[in-house]
Amino acid sequence: MPRRFYPALAALLVILMALSFLPVHGEADIYDTVVRLHVLANSDSDEDQALKLKVRDAVLAVTADGLTGQTDRAAAVTVIGDRLEDIRAAAEQVITDEGRDDLAGTVTVTLGEEEYPRRTYGDCTLPAGTYLSLRVCIGEAAGHNWWCVLFPPLCLSAASADRDTAEDAFISVGLTKDQYAVITETEHTKYRIRFKVLELWEQWFGK
Repeated sequence: MPRRFYPALAALLVILMALSFLPVHGEADIYDTVVRLHVLANSDSDEDQALKLKVRDAVLAVTADGLTGQTDRAAAVTVIGDRLEDIRAAAEQVITDEGRDDLAGTVTVTLGEEEYPRRTYGDCTLPAGTYLSLRVCIGEAAGHNWWCVLFPPLCLSAASADRDTAEDAFISVGLTKDQYAVITETEHTKYRIRFKVLELWEQWFGK
């Protein structure tokens, strides 16, 4: 092969390597498959952090029956949306029960798009980006957050669920095995690169 073709061949190889890391198989759909939960504590005091976890439990109790076994995201979003006031009331009841009169009437609950950092739940690492999120703010909402995957409903089990259980949950709501591989193989060099590219792809071309 004439030497003048070497630069073109090298460029072609670089392009082919880059293409191998671009989101394929609908991997960017990960952002539109799950619903996240974000609970923000009033402050970082031990008391406020403990209250945050009790509010979290109350929120999950309100949504549990409607989300357990649910495989359709649109239906899950309807369930959550219909219960926003119930969620706020449950959180306020926790505050009352704990005798926190200073925080009475301060809980806000919203369902909307929110920017999330990269987060790991058990074997799953979800990429940074924009997700539909149930956001529960207590008081000043200036304390450490509590994050989880509300749909599929893995908030209580994600940290302890085995890989097969988590895979079944994500695939049941529409992820393919290829998509699931991206969020579970991030320690492998190739997947780690694909994962970063996926985050950049969502940043540039997402919502």
